[in-house]
Amino acid sequence: MSLVIAFIGSQGAVMAGDMREILFLGDASCREALEAELYDGRIVTDDALRRRAAEIGIGVHVRDTKTKVAERDGILVGEVGETEAGIVRKRRLYASQGNYAIADFEGDSMTLVSKGTGSTFTVLGNAVAKEIANRCIREAWKGGGMAEAVRTIVFTMQTAARTTASVSNEYLLVQTPHRKDVVTVLEKDAARAAAGRGEESGSCSG
Repeated sequence: MSLVIAFIGSQGAVMAGDMREILFLGDASCREALEAELYDGRIVTDDALRRRAAEIGIGVHVRDTKTKVAERDGILVGEVGETEAGIVRKRRLYASQGNYAIADFEGDSMTLVSKGTGSTFTVLGNAVAKEIANRCIREAWKGGGMAEAVRTIVFTMQTAARTTASVSNEYLLVQTPHRKDVVTVLEKDAARAAAGRGEESGSCSG
């Protein structure tokens, strides 16, 4: 997991996602230990991640090319995910003007986690990324409009990249002014997952 953040407002929605994908190779218990250190904030820089991995004999491959946010028919879609014992789990955020939904996908099943309306920020990611994001939002957000929401999200993505090696410096930002019922796209993704055809999202896990 890394970081996806969205603002859902009365004038539209905006969403950003980092582009980091990390693959760990080696003993399962050592991988779990390294992931724990990464996701609780003990590993801040890329160099520190590589050093710590070498110390415990774990191979690490880092790519900053993963697309995790996209716009589909006026609805923004962002996704974070993880693979454990060959099982891929994804959490997906759908956002448009005034409404949003969060759903979990695993295999051919979808579980609706939450949905809501009104103006709000929503964050997906690992523990330290979410902690950083929520702190940045409290610090930067003064209750303004879309321009301030964009500035807050940019500030958050840049701060997270400096604070944890689980988030890349590179990120994508997408916006929509449209008001669409996010459940329409969510239901399409659920149907595709149930049919075993994957989800046509344009966003990917990381």
